[in-house]
Amino acid sequence: MYKIMIIEDDPATRDELTLLLANEGYQVLAVTDFSDVAGQLRDFGPHLALLDLGLPGKDGFTLCMEIRKGSDVPVIFLTSRDSAMDELQALNLGGDDYITKPYHIPVLLARIHTVLRRTCPRQEPDKLEVKGLAVSLSQGIASAGGAAVELTRNELRILTYLMQHAGEIVSRADLIDVLWDNHIYIDDNTLSVNMTRLRGKLGELGLPDYIRTRRGLGYQV
Repeated sequence: MYKIMIIEDDPATRDELTLLLANEGYQVLAVTDFSDVAGQLRDFGPHLALLDLGLPGKDGFTLCMEIRKGSDVPVIFLTSRDSAMDELQALNLGGDDYITKPYHIPVLLARIHTVLRRTCPRQEPDKLEVKGLAVSLSQGIASAGGAAVELTRNELRILTYLMQHAGEIVSRADLIDVLWDNHIYIDDNTLSVNMTRLRGKLGELGLPDYIRTRRGLGYQV
């Protein structure tokens, strides 16, 4: 769960942001004591901070400089000050984004997601294991019962997607989308050829019926 720290002195805005982000699944800490914001940030360890400029005591610029002395946590400035000079200074001090109030909620959430995706990428597992079959994504190898086979890129994509959706019916259209990487057009016949080859390799592992055909619907692991 991503943790977000809200550094905002207006109670109405602070409460709105807290509720909004909590409903989105984030763990939220809203600062109400501004005497040691950098210390609270250090203790909470957020993945992102929303920082207002007009704060009691130290302003947002000063706080950002303090934060940057001991942390590289992403900072999004969220403020009613729409001066280009303020925005430039915020970014030069280490801010990752600058959003002016009143903000549009979908845009705010999208920009938070973008910063988190860039700075805190999720680590995908290198190995999948489903129903007796193990696949190494980095090596492109499928194994079962002590035997192993090498997979082509397309075979690996098909098998990985099916395993990630084990128990679900995956349509041919979905698999074509998986294979089509915006560079090479994949047609229905290409999918059939790759599926036949993949099933042949799974047969070598003693799993000839690992991928079931659901007639008129698609495939299922």
